[in-house]
Amino acid sequence: MLMPNILLTEKCVRSCPYCFAKQHMEDSEVTGITWDNLMYIVDFLELSGQKKVSLLGGEPTLHPRFVDFTLYLLERSFHVNIFTSGIMSESRLWQCRDFLSKYPHERLSFTCNLNHPSISAPAETSRVEAFLEIFGPVSVLSFNVYTVDFDMNFLVETIDRFNMRRHIRIGLAHPIPGEINRFIPAADLKKMAGRLSGFFDLLEKSEISPGFDCGMPMCLFSDADIGRLFKLNQGMVNFGCGPAIDIGPDMMVWACFPLSNVNKRSLYEFNNLQEIDSYYKELHASVRKVKGGVFDVCDDCQWRKKELCRGGCIAHIMNQVPDKINTGIIS
Repeated sequence: MLMPNILLTEKCVRSCPYCFAKQHMEDSEVTGITWDNLMYIVDFLELSGQKKVSLLGGEPTLHPRFVDFTLYLLERSFHVNIFTSGIMSESRLWQCRDFLSKYPHERLSFTCNLNHPSISAPAETSRVEAFLEIFGPVSVLSFNVYTVDFDMNFLVETIDRFNMRRHIRIGLAHPIPGEINRFIPAADLKKMAGRLSGFFDLLEKSEISPGFDCGMPMCLFSDADIGRLFKLNQGMVNFGCGPAIDIGPDMMVWACFPLSNVNKRSLYEFNNLQEIDSYYKELHASVRKVKGGVFDVCDDCQWRKKELCRGGCIAHIMNQVPDKINTGIIS
């Protein structure tokens, strides 16, 4: 089931080198979504049969009505997942503690995006730790890979220290077509996968499952590594790439963050979530007719034809052959 993302604000507290929308978020004001727009979105999702939603930003906790919005969604019987850096003011943290800490993870969960300490200021680290002291047991860690020499030991240490849920969401930093940001080029993805597989023993010993966000080509891993991944994740391994469906504060929708600057549409153009999903899936399919995946061999790959793998991130494909794609997805 598709789990759409609602952006409460486009302002962020960090300036991560891999961010898909770094400049956009830096230039944004801390205003964000209105009550009227939020209620429209909630009604829209409920009529679509969707009762799960993620709250994003920027940093969603920056929105002055963040707690009120979260409580409203919970009162409407939605499962709410909040993507956060964990960096917030002391007053906002106490407000979250007073009103949100009573909910079990089946109702309210957090995905805390953690950067390596080497790129985090001490003040940021202390705020993240204060957040995890309260919400660690209902939180999973998220880690975005944008270099091939990344480390995962600190992630395991954090999970143990704060009694967090034993799962790590692993995301790849993807290119933004037509823009400049930090990501791992296709030629280095195999090296990245080799680095990742080097942590499998640690993850298995620590009973932590690694889950892929999207855009991870299956062919990066050996058969033995794929077997380890299935074992670590109890058979649930995703090598997909499809519309995530992000809904902005201005009621515009787009397929995913790497494509947040292209082919936006108004939410009011659609009758339900399924129509949005179908719209972007058709656009993605037309791009993959030009180039099947990140690598040339993706065109004839049996795994891709059997839909076991999507061929990597579509933003990578569009970044590689922008002059050959005439589908209207780039504007």
